[in-house]
Amino acid sequence: MATHKSSEKRAKQDIKKTLVNKMNVSKSKTTTKKVRDAVTAGDKKTAAEHLSAAQSDLRKLAKTGVIKKKTAARRTSRLALQINNLK
Repeated sequence: MATHKSSEKRAKQDIKKTLVNKMNVSKSKTTTKKVRDAVTAGDKKTAAEHLSAAQSDLRKLAKTGVIKKKTAARRTSRLALQINNLK
């Protein structure tokens, strides 16, 4: 348990930041799932629209250090590859 005033404040901030990070990761997973659902349905136009939102979410997570930059790039690349393989 935190005993100093500054460590108590840091503990509170950590809790808030953890919640924000969880929310953003969840949002990213949702947009990624929308892209995959559109790919499964064969709708290239909708998938491309959702891909831009997914790219944005992944970049924001990478920028803030929630996920690594290469992880975001890999996930974006794989989604784009799935869309490009649609006929």
